[in-house]
Amino acid sequence: MAKATSKITLSASRDIPFNKLVLSQANVRRTRAGQTLEDLATSIARRGLLQSLNVRPVLDADGNETDVFEIPAGGRRYRALELLVKQKRMSKTQPVPCIVVNAGSDIPAEEDSLAENIHREELHPLDQFRAFQDLRDKGIGDEEIAARFFVPVNVVHQRLKLASVSPALLDVYAEDGMTLEQLMAFSVNTDHTRQEQVWDALKTSWSKEPYQIRRMLTENTVRAADRRVQFVTIGAYEAAGGIVLRDLFESDDGGWIQDVPLLDRLVTEKLKTAAATIATEGWKWIEVAASFPYGHTSGLMRIDGTPAELTEEERASLDALTTEQQALETQYEDADELPEEVDARLGEIEVALAAFDERPALYDQGQVVHAGAFVSIGHDGSLSVERGYVRSEDLAAILPPDGNETSADDHAETDGSAPATVITVAGQSTSEEEEEDDLAPLPDRLLFELTAHRTLALRNAVADNPQVAMTLLLHRLVSERFHIAGSGCLQVFVQESHFPVQSVELGDSASAAAIASRQEAWKVAVPTEDGALWEWLTGLDEASRRALLAHCVSFGVNALHEKADRYTSGPSAHAVEQRIAEANRLAHAVGLDMVDAGWRPTVDNYLGRVTKARILDAVREAKGEAQAQLIDHLKKAEMAEKAQALLADTGWLPQPLRTVESVETDTAGGASAMVEPEVLAEDDPAAEVVPAIAAE
Repeated sequence: MAKATSKITLSASRDIPFNKLVLSQANVRRTRAGQTLEDLATSIARRGLLQSLNVRPVLDADGNETDVFEIPAGGRRYRALELLVKQKRMSKTQPVPCIVVNAGSDIPAEEDSLAENIHREELHPLDQFRAFQDLRDKGIGDEEIAARFFVPVNVVHQRLKLASVSPALLDVYAEDGMTLEQLMAFSVNTDHTRQEQVWDALKTSWSKEPYQIRRMLTENTVRAADRRVQFVTIGAYEAAGGIVLRDLFESDDGGWIQDVPLLDRLVTEKLKTAAATIATEGWKWIEVAASFPYGHTSGLMRIDGTPAELTEEERASLDALTTEQQALETQYEDADELPEEVDARLGEIEVALAAFDERPALYDQGQVVHAGAFVSIGHDGSLSVERGYVRSEDLAAILPPDGNETSADDHAETDGSAPATVITVAGQSTSEEEEEDDLAPLPDRLLFELTAHRTLALRNAVADNPQVAMTLLLHRLVSERFHIAGSGCLQVFVQESHFPVQSVELGDSASAAAIASRQEAWKVAVPTEDGALWEWLTGLDEASRRALLAHCVSFGVNALHEKADRYTSGPSAHAVEQRIAEANRLAHAVGLDMVDAGWRPTVDNYLGRVTKARILDAVREAKGEAQAQLIDHLKKAEMAEKAQALLADTGWLPQPLRTVESVETDTAGGASAMVEPEVLAEDDPAAEVVPAIAAE
């Protein structure tokens, strides 16, 4: 017969007067952590005791139960109740709900205390957020929620901020699919679709750090620390309906501006307003942009201004500030650290004094009407105005033939009503007169679209006319080779490769002499003006056109063997291999023979810079084994000298200088293949420049 399963019996619950309860020495909690007793007492006063105390009867000397009970589990609740009694907020005979464990239980009291604390599961942050959200939905404010649960208000804000995360991602977090730190990172951007896109892109990655999530969610935004934001101010941006993305969990330096077009519009409007004010000074033109490229004033003359005289009131203010600054600095010169209020005051004085130094200069009005200004945003977000620049077309008015700058008196007879200042924003004029003028320049965007159509039509027409195409190509290449002004519309150029490493005889070689001679001969014939060049090229006979084209194209040939390095911007190993293969085909096509080109092996250009084994191999190949054995016992320097004499007029060439023949081979595709020369290995000593005499 099966044995019946024994049923458990739960301890009875009783209401025991508070003054009949005492703390047990079996309570394992010794260190205070978490919520303070004051907060817990306030919570009990508001809500009552939500969890009963675990107690056991205190036995007398004979082992009999007394009317006193000790508390092994629930000590903090007892201390909180004790505090309420001391504050006269609760009677000392107030019944307290208790779970009474049998005094004869074989479970130690310490185990009750330990189990109660260990088996307690902390509330999941997501559940806390949802609970706070429910309270807010019931009309309870964030501050009240914080007060009720004794947490800082920013904690409530942080938990409620998780509402901005997609429900789909909240579900992932609830299933431990992401960490709390990752979830908090997603709260930076409230766009659920974008959040899910970022998670889909990262969830299978080995690296999905919170900073990566934040970066991807803010990649199309602008930081609040940006000079444009400082110029407009966050307040103005938000007043215009802009949204600021904030990170409540980490420092974000003010957040991110989400609506970048709105920011740019506000920046432009504020800059235009400032430019309109500056235009009242009489400048001929004003360029407006959030920032100008480095060197934007290069090539422009700048007229000088004189500092404006200070009024009596301004001078008195300047003297007072200077005196105060000196007094404070003297008073605290021996102090290790300035008092906070003194440091703040010195900062205010410095700003005020700097304002006197940054006063706009006064300019000669006779020069102002021919000059202009650049209006932009400074690095610190302040308005930056660069006055007094003169364009090349206005230099004549500023600098007449005698070379002296003009003044207002020089223009006294012609000064009537000065023309309106032309203000341009990003290259577009804002002048109302120009906008109403039917002959105003076309907008840049329209010009681009129209000329795109013309470009395609020109491409098609040139492709149908090889003769004109040849002239066009020659015109571009000749203009480049002979440095004739005008870049032209054809985006074709020959990139000449220079030789940073070269042998001493390279410039005196037959090839160098022939190229220089050809260049000089053509230079005499080629017109020096762009317009005349086209007519001259059109009139050339076909043989001359082909010869000139070949001359210009030749400067682009690059058959250099360079050491590939994947860590630099130089060519890759594959690119070098392709270059050498193409050079071999080209050498075969033109019938190149480096012996005919004048190259001979010498100590300086080859033999003194390779190993003894390679010297012997060269002699063996050109003169035979017997000749190689005659010098194989010599020191390297002497061997190189002897080899130079032996190889003279033999026509021997090292592998990189040999022109290979086209050899028909059976390949998978049945095509012919070119036999490539041996390329020196990167680790070969021959690739390095070594002294002519090497130690043996």
